[in-house]
Amino acid sequence: MPSWKQMLGMTVTFFGCLLGAFGIAYVMVTIPPVNPSTQLQNNIFEWSDTSQMASVGQVNRQNVDLSRVPQKVQWDFLAAENSTFYTDSGVDMKGMARAIVDMAKGGDVQSGSTITQQFVKNAYLNQNQTATRKLKEIMISLKIGVSHKLTKDDILQGYLNSNYYGRGAYGIQAAAQAYYREDVSKLTVSQGAFLTATVNEPSVMMNADSDPAAKAAATARWKYVIQRMQAIGKISPSEEQQILAAGFPTPKPAPVANGMSGQVGYLVQLAESYVEQHAHITDQQFNQGGYTIRTTFDKKKVNELSAAVAAMEKKNLNPKARSADKDVQVGAASVDPTTGAIEAIYGGAGYDKGYYVDNANSTGVPVGSTFKPFDLAAAIDHGAVLSPGAAPSPISPDSKFLGNDGIEIKNQQGQYIQDGTDPTGMLHQHNDVDKAWGYITLREAMEQSVNTPYVQLGEYTGYNNVENEALAAGLLRSSLQYDTAGFYIGTSTPSPIRMADAYATFDDNGMHHEPYSVTSVTSAGQPLPGFTPPAGTQAMPASTASNVSDVLQDVVKYGTGTNAKAIGRPAAGKTGTTDDYKSAWFIGYTPQLSTSIAMFKENPTSGTLLSMEGVGGYSKVFGADMPTQVWTDYMGAALDGQPVVNFPPAAQLPKGSDENGAPLPTPSTSITPSNTPSDTPNPSHSNPSPSTTPCSQRPGGCSSPPPSHTPGGDNGGWGILGGQDGGGGPTPSGSQSPGGGAGGGKGNGPGAGGGTD
Repeated sequence: MPSWKQMLGMTVTFFGCLLGAFGIAYVMVTIPPVNPSTQLQNNIFEWSDTSQMASVGQVNRQNVDLSRVPQKVQWDFLAAENSTFYTDSGVDMKGMARAIVDMAKGGDVQSGSTITQQFVKNAYLNQNQTATRKLKEIMISLKIGVSHKLTKDDILQGYLNSNYYGRGAYGIQAAAQAYYREDVSKLTVSQGAFLTATVNEPSVMMNADSDPAAKAAATARWKYVIQRMQAIGKISPSEEQQILAAGFPTPKPAPVANGMSGQVGYLVQLAESYVEQHAHITDQQFNQGGYTIRTTFDKKKVNELSAAVAAMEKKNLNPKARSADKDVQVGAASVDPTTGAIEAIYGGAGYDKGYYVDNANSTGVPVGSTFKPFDLAAAIDHGAVLSPGAAPSPISPDSKFLGNDGIEIKNQQGQYIQDGTDPTGMLHQHNDVDKAWGYITLREAMEQSVNTPYVQLGEYTGYNNVENEALAAGLLRSSLQYDTAGFYIGTSTPSPIRMADAYATFDDNGMHHEPYSVTSVTSAGQPLPGFTPPAGTQAMPASTASNVSDVLQDVVKYGTGTNAKAIGRPAAGKTGTTDDYKSAWFIGYTPQLSTSIAMFKENPTSGTLLSMEGVGGYSKVFGADMPTQVWTDYMGAALDGQPVVNFPPAAQLPKGSDENGAPLPTPSTSITPSNTPSDTPNPSHSNPSPSTTPCSQRPGGCSSPPPSHTPGGDNGGWGILGGQDGGGGPTPSGSQSPGGGAGGGKGNGPGAGGGTD
């Protein structure tokens, strides 16, 4: 047996060797770069009221500055994990000794660690429970503590931001949202104590809202943290009793998949697109995360718009019982007319339902008669060439044009427009019905959505003038379809967002505000430039805008839009329907809000538009029906509690000229304007000749009368209508499965176009 001196010598030698090895390890180990995975964050999207809308990114983490975390919540973690944090060297000496012994035995290391050690494990190393990793953890922790490369606050901040808390949440900000739907700055001591508990057993604590066993374990750990807070003097005994008496702060149910269900997916897509266009950051930087994007979206209005669509569908659509109701879609948008802020959209069934194309922001659905206000605005602004070579004559809403069905249309040179599909070679413009309107004012033609006056008005005003008026109001050139005279009655395919914004230009006295969806973007607490709301531009004289608004108010009071009176406050708007009822629109506004509703039916495979005949049990689907139902339900809810505001009176305009020059004799076939929409021809009135030009001056003469035509769908059209629908909407990127799209269907054949109700 060795003597005690020999035993002592062996022991000293053994520990000396260990300490020597430890010293060599300390010298050799360097502080590595921060693990890149700990720098990955998500991007936070906020509603207009700053509450969180969605968390999107590779990792559900949003790093925050320590100053954002309440002091007592910081101490929740320190009290439970490392109360000597601000005075120790960064290493638990007992834990280190235990680690040395375990290493000597060749076993795995499982011991308590300081906050510094846990931060090092998260930020620089990995979660493997091995002797090598534990030794590195200790060495790096000592070096950080001795070298003071990081302050204690830096370490605590890194620790709180790098922990995994369960529910897919990395970092305390993500945890605050995942468990309590709160910003970290609003956490209470009690909630902080629960989050502290999740760090030790995240897989258990994450179900504390629904699993009794998990709640019991969480409650016990929560009590321990609160008691430790009192024991180290961070809360008083009376505060401890108050917190315990209030009870365990049960977390809210786990959120759904990053909050991307319902309309949120479309809202995030819209905001991301806006950020990419206006921020000076690369896609790689944005995908790295860490940005907070505050949007213009009003959570209440978004929910109300979705509810209005759902109510309409529940009331009218039954795809299981009626095949016509299958594949019907809705797109909608609501814009603040005074700023251009997009407050709500309805993009479709939702990302969670497998539909990834945003109908609110997609083109491809013809707008029909909702385009006519741009014709009227252009004519008021630029006048109309009523006879060849003459200067443009002034036009007002009271100017009269021939409204009969099947009339021939002349251009500014006095030539009749050709249509190769018609046996006569002439274009014969049609209305939805062959009622003999005679000469009617542009106001009444707008009210009753009569096509022929507006096609002729458009030709006399000129393509360029109408196009530029629409562009100035906010439509995009890429969405305008002006290859035929149907341009004037709605062959173009702007998105619902653009149509709501363009009507908002009439609403705001001719001032156009470019639509926008983001008010600020911050990174690491610093705002990025480029997100000042767009300045307004005067798109048209206020007098023009007020007169168009006045006419559109009459559409609601007396015309095809009377169903919109249900909101019980002054409103202006226009209905629109296209060939074969492939789309139906209602766009309307009050002084506070402009909203567009589009409804269409689409082949889910090809993306082409289909007729909506029979949808909802309606033989003909007009914008005055289901789209207006959505509009009135939504606008009534969105404006509830807001004051009733009247539109300003229409400005006085110069006396307008009639189609055949001023003054126009009262035609023998004139009829008394009706104050209600009419879809039935009045047999008591004869159909006057579509032209007053002598036969000798007409191309082709008058050798044969124009053939009888069946109206080409609700939009009128002319000639032999064709179906040339366009292709489908955009294809989703990444791993998303394609859904139906707002297809590019024009619904127009040779010369066909536009729409009325």
